[in-house]
Amino acid sequence: MKITLLGTGTSQGIPVIGCPCDVCLSQNPKDKRLRVACKIEQDNTTIVIDVGPDFRQQMLRSNTQNLDAVLLTHEHNDHTAGLDDLRSFNFRQKMDMPIFTSQQVVEDIRQRFAYTFSENRYPGAPRFEWNIISHQEDFFIKKIKITPIKIWHGQLPILGFRIGDFAYLTDVKNIPDEEFHKLQNIKVLVLSALHFGEHHAHLNVPEALTLIEKIKPKLTYLTHISHAMGLHDVVTTLLPKNVALAFDGLEIEL
Repeated sequence: MKITLLGTGTSQGIPVIGCPCDVCLSQNPKDKRLRVACKIEQDNTTIVIDVGPDFRQQMLRSNTQNLDAVLLTHEHNDHTAGLDDLRSFNFRQKMDMPIFTSQQVVEDIRQRFAYTFSENRYPGAPRFEWNIISHQEDFFIKKIKITPIKIWHGQLPILGFRIGDFAYLTDVKNIPDEEFHKLQNIKVLVLSALHFGEHHAHLNVPEALTLIEKIKPKLTYLTHISHAMGLHDVVTTLLPKNVALAFDGLEIEL
């Protein structure tokens, strides 16, 4: 399995528009962050987790030619605003794009992307095949088994995903006790950590490290990173040896 982190930034990305901070002005490529997204390739199958406003750029940057399915963690704009750009794959692959997500996300998308649900759709509109999932049941995309994990993004229930020895949990604030068994014996964990300060809906770095101690993955990459986190090279020196800051374009082989 090959995992590519297409974007590792929070909802504003980095640099933030108009911001003069050291991180936003940094020339280090690892301090330039598109909105969070992840690509997984296994058994000739390609899956993307979340399609935010940078989705087109991420697909071009990663030279993605074909896409078999999309997983959506939740409905927020930085995770769904790129849905319209899936139409390029509709045209290339001559198929409705399978999207796997919760009922609450579908209902939100039905309002914000109403034209994609119309009976008299414009011929160039994107076409989706909606698949409703929940944290209570595993599902398959071709040969790939996927375990949804219920997590809390503040007061909003959202989904993380486990695929084999890999788990992807973004926009986390809390994980219910009854979900931890799904994370046993994880080798690689991608986990959100906004910055070092308090936040009502996101883990900060100390909270993320406490959670990592409980899950005990062999290696963890922190994602969904704010410019308030600090410079990549500086923060890297502050983390335990089995925890690293993710960066755009990071490739992980499992």
